[in-house]
Amino acid sequence: MSGRRRHTVPVDVHLILRRETGAGPEVLVSRRAGAVYAAGLWHMPSGHLDSPHEDVVDALIREAREETGVVVDRADVRAAVTVHHRAPGGSARVGLLFEVRRWAGEPRVMEPDVCDAMTWVPLDTLPAATVAYCRAGLDAYRTGEHLAVHFQRPGDPIAHDPAADRLQVVPGVDSLPVQRGSRPAPPPGDAS
Repeated sequence: MSGRRRHTVPVDVHLILRRETGAGPEVLVSRRAGAVYAAGLWHMPSGHLDSPHEDVVDALIREAREETGVVVDRADVRAAVTVHHRAPGGSARVGLLFEVRRWAGEPRVMEPDVCDAMTWVPLDTLPAATVAYCRAGLDAYRTGEHLAVHFQRPGDPIAHDPAADRLQVVPGVDSLPVQRGSRPAPPPGDAS
């Protein structure tokens, strides 16, 4: 070991509360307000782990209740996308996005000091004033990707800007082509 301090980043959890409509899937977004990062921009309900004793699913369930008033059962939480993000100011974080399609209660603004609106939007037509980090995660989710890197540069806007879209998806192992002349290994116990 070089003696250098190990790099650490915060872990965020993001709620993709999804419902199906006749016009297609919709997701819940809230508008950030007050003295918070990205005030005035739309984002998924989200938050951080509260302690080293809270796992990411428990954190998501807690944040869903605190921010939207909905009650989510652990069995209804699905892993969707992981995003490694760096903000224009240089700070980095890892965001874990979870999909929930079943819950109890009606979503509503529960923390008016940090959120001044909440609405359902079509998954394929997100508001223009969406946090770029959030938009990157939802774009990766919409295309079925599971890992993305979103490293913004100094001077990039906090809000999504198509001209400064920094989303890079990392293909999963299922998307690797088999090289010509090679065969995948047979499953264990297969004598072929």
